[in-house]
Amino acid sequence: MAPTLLSKSELLAQEIQALEANLTQISLRLLAHRHMLATAESCTGGMIAAACTDLSGSSQWFERGFVTYSNEAKAEMLGVPPGLIEQHGAVSEPVACAMADGALAHSRAQVSLAVTGVAGPTGGTEAKPVGTVWFAWCVGGETHSEVQHFAGDRAAIRVATVRYALKRLLNLLPA
Repeated sequence: MAPTLLSKSELLAQEIQALEANLTQISLRLLAHRHMLATAESCTGGMIAAACTDLSGSSQWFERGFVTYSNEAKAEMLGVPPGLIEQHGAVSEPVACAMADGALAHSRAQVSLAVTGVAGPTGGTEAKPVGTVWFAWCVGGETHSEVQHFAGDRAAIRVATVRYALKRLLNLLPA
């Protein structure tokens, strides 16, 4: 039996269904603990906040989103020290953690997630090639961070970043 090939619209529909399922679970966990979520996004440009607010009733658990695409925005809106960006680069573990911490400090949320990466097609280096994304999540007073390397074009990298950020957030939230 030949494998079934899905159209782009069918793949997008499956992606939306998977995101909605994760977001429903995230919302239930946040609501159960009376917690709010704040996001700090660079390479995704607000896509995570948009996905959250696509879910009806999200105002009960989504507090705000920061789109801090430039280094100046990271410093001004989230309090990321410019020296940290100069020393490690915007796409780094220390900056992702500072973004997540800053999202909490500059909001009324108790949980945050942050992403900073190289979505391409330009901007990559040998040390940080296109597809490199640093993530940080603040949950329960702890900051967790990790790096992922995604393949594909700019759109694919950004969608993979949204998917991974929310999937990992769900795993970090207490049931």
